Amino acid sequence: MPIDHDRLFKELIQTFFEEFIVLFFPTMHEHIDFRHVSFLSEELFTDVTAGEKYRVDLLVETKLKGKDSLIIVHIENQSYVQPSFPERMFIYFSRLFEKYRKHIVPIAVFSYDPIRDERSTFTIQFPFGKVLDFHFFTVELRKQNWRNYIRQDNPIAAALLSKMGYTESERVELKKQFLRMLVRMELDEAKQRLLFGFFETYVKLSDEEERRLRSEVNEMETKEKEQVLELIISYEQKALEKGREEGIKQGMKHLVQTMAKKGMSVEDIANITDLAEEEVRELLEKE
Repeated sequence: MPIDHDRLFKELIQTFFEEFIVLFFPTMHEHIDFRHVSFLSEELFTDVTAGEKYRVDLLVETKLKGKDSLIIVHIENQSYVQPSFPERMFIYFSRLFEKYRKHIVPIAVFSYDPIRDERSTFTIQFPFGKVLDFHFFTVELRKQNWRNYIRQDNPIAAALLSKMGYTESERVELKKQFLRMLVRMELDEAKQRLLFGFFETYVKLSDEEERRLRSEVNEMETKEKEQVLELIISYEQKALEKGREEGIKQGMKHLVQTMAKKGMSVEDIANITDLAEEEVRELLEKE
């Protein structure tokens, strides 16, 4: 199943919006009043010329300190290389401004693997003058040295270590430092699970790397070692439980579909399996 990069980034940044701003845009953070933050519904734009539809990733309505008027922060995750991306950011900007008539702060997060120089402007000009010079803020994750972020108790920094610039030989150390950050921050279970799930989506260690990780964790100071090991064991158990649940679901799905192929009605299948009829129909639709 393909990874829904935009959904993952949206959930992460929506949960830790202020932490995202303070990490990458500290000057901007000084001006935003985070007591007034609301997330707007998704916007779907159609490119009539290209025949494609684009969904704006994240829109946040907020205020500047000392100001009554609202502003909108638009954050767009770009998970693949697209030469025309600056033009798309301008189109988003213009359509959002047309709809909301508020000042827009456009931010692009480049999260793909290749390291390249991305433009942060879209310009229209002629030999006789410039018509448009549009600028947007950028975060180029692969250009960030992950080691510069491991001392920060910032959940966004912890999760995004997985998309920063590291080498294959650093993967074990990367996860070890991620776990140390999680232990230090003492987040509630839901937020911790979100960060762990995000990190594991992009950095999945091999069995050999996991053994090396355990070995290095065992060399830590006693208190930290115990906390990190407890975290590792906890998520290993959750992964096993999830695997069992998925196995049970797949087994039930196969059973229901086999019974249906033998001509049994939804009502009969529900009675035999103790499932609701609606659940039986859902399993049959997934065939």
